[in-house]
Amino acid sequence: MARPQTKRALLSQSQDNFKKMSSLIDQFTPEQEQQIFSFEDRDRNVRDVLIHLYEWHQLLLNWVEENHVNHHQADFLPVPYTWRTYGDMNVQLQKKHQDTSLNDAKAMIAESHTKVMTLINQFSDEALFTKRYFPWTGTTSVGSYCVSATSSHYDWALKKLKKHQRTLKE
Repeated sequence: MARPQTKRALLSQSQDNFKKMSSLIDQFTPEQEQQIFSFEDRDRNVRDVLIHLYEWHQLLLNWVEENHVNHHQADFLPVPYTWRTYGDMNVQLQKKHQDTSLNDAKAMIAESHTKVMTLINQFSDEALFTKRYFPWTGTTSVGSYCVSATSSHYDWALKKLKKHQRTLKE
């Protein structure tokens, strides 16, 4: 699937992938939803995948809020993480939510997805996809971050959940 380059494509692809992901999860029995993946070290079950997506939504929402709304220069990744060490951050995010229930994770991701779609809708195509449109995006665009936190990340989740589905049949 081509990476979205317009607001319309981003919203459409994000909604489609989110619906596909939700539909796939709905196909699992409660036991299968809770089952530990046989192939993963970090995101070990459906809850972990949903929490991962939720936390990346929070990164995006907070980053835009700080920079665009509050006019306070803030990096996308929280200190002390960098793009070289964000894998360590992902591990910490997974550990943080070990007491979060699957039902809570489902509610959290549904709410954050809606907030991110609303956020994206507030920007024009130009503001979303013009590199350096905002000084706080560095050499890229805010849309690039939105794609990464939504349609591309949902695609990642779909692949992981489909792999879980296949291993259940083996």
